[in-house]
Amino acid sequence: MNTHEPDDHDAQDGPGAMPGQEPARDPSMLPGTPADARAGFVALIGVPNAGKSTLLNNLVGTKVSIVSRKVQTTRALVRGILIEGSAQVVLVDTPGIFAPKRRLDRAMVHSAWSGAADADAVCLLVDARKGVDAEVEAVLGRLGEVKREKLLILNKIDLIPRERLLDLAAKLNAAAPFAETFMISALNGDGVDDLRRALAARMPPGPWLYPEDQVSDAPLRMLAAEITREKIYDRLHEELPYRSTVETDQWQIRPDGSVRIEQTIFVERESQRSIVLGKGGQTIRSIGQAARVEIAEAADAKVHLFLHVKVRENWADDPARYREMGLEFPRG
Repeated sequence: MNTHEPDDHDAQDGPGAMPGQEPARDPSMLPGTPADARAGFVALIGVPNAGKSTLLNNLVGTKVSIVSRKVQTTRALVRGILIEGSAQVVLVDTPGIFAPKRRLDRAMVHSAWSGAADADAVCLLVDARKGVDAEVEAVLGRLGEVKREKLLILNKIDLIPRERLLDLAAKLNAAAPFAETFMISALNGDGVDDLRRALAARMPPGPWLYPEDQVSDAPLRMLAAEITREKIYDRLHEELPYRSTVETDQWQIRPDGSVRIEQTIFVERESQRSIVLGKGGQTIRSIGQAARVEIAEAADAKVHLFLHVKVRENWADDPARYREMGLEFPRG
């Protein structure tokens, strides 16, 4: 067994460095990258409403993925970036995995499994209140195809008795080879720090992939559209069908540093357009006000937001809309 304790020179010297000198740094390394850097990708997978977006935002420490009571709100792969010690962890919030019925559904499920296949580690998030239902069993059935280390995360543990938690953990571990199990509440943060450290420890050695102050790789235009889409769901949870989308058409930085943003909300029928507008335009105004506050925070600038609502029948069959969302268009 190697019992050597590193001294000061061991900790900082690299190949060719003289004792007491800083090692030569790779000029291609991003500023702030430590000499013992590690970096990699972790995919968060699970059925809709398991809490993946809430967990992603909690791990990163700020909002990078929209959260809604409405299922299947995450459509594309959303990446959040956290730094823990010398490790940079790129978290991939995947769309919820469910039985696809439509073309958009198929694209989302394909996106989720491809995100898992490309990651260094995969976390299966399970809503502890719901336990193992048919949707979770379907995910477990395919999990063996993913040749990556797998971690089990039981979420919403504050809502059920501990005995049920232990039984659920045992059942899930019997169904799939999980390297470790974590019990957390993504909403209030219980257990999240332990999970963050465990993910960082699993990252392979290598330079950081993003600047140390970057929390997401989503362009601001896309994040702004997602924020507005979240506010639509918040305001019209039951009234508006799932198939609506938002695109950022203009992002103009004005001389005073403020940003003028124009966005279009696409719906499939005129009746849906009327719902989004509301009586006298009240609904669209409240959506815009709520979205503007969060977009301004994300952009770190004053925002002038202008929303338009257009009817585009069968937009979910338009390849251009899929490219806008970062999804692969399923043929057939």
